[in-house]
Amino acid sequence: MSINELQDEVVEEFSDFEDWMDKYQMLIDLGNDLDALDEKYKNEQNIIDGCQSRVWLQCDNIDGKLVFTADSDALIVKGIIALLIRVVSNHTPQEILDADLYFIEKIGLREHLSPTRSNGLLAMVKQIKAYALAYNLK
Repeated sequence: MSINELQDEVVEEFSDFEDWMDKYQMLIDLGNDLDALDEKYKNEQNIIDGCQSRVWLQCDNIDGKLVFTADSDALIVKGIIALLIRVVSNHTPQEILDADLYFIEKIGLREHLSPTRSNGLLAMVKQIKAYALAYNLK
């Protein structure tokens, strides 16, 4: 599936809920479903600066596609990173660089996050794009 198809799928799933408490619960469930990040990747190199809670993001280039794995010590933040990597993982660096991650606005995520979580979300997107740029230049 393309990044936009995955984004549309996320928007569709979140449109099933009107109440933001239900949407937060969905984020928590997504975080709980996230595969565990190997302890060796929970290091300073993989910590995302700008997040109030601790978020680790690992990126591997497998056959020209970037595969992301992540973890966080905060439930909602773990759900947010799970949502991001669901959309961008298994795509080429160029596809990720070209992507307009519109689903964040469409599901109302940014407006329903505290300022510190919103900054963290931006830091996560920035780090994903930085990995894509680095692998694109190789």
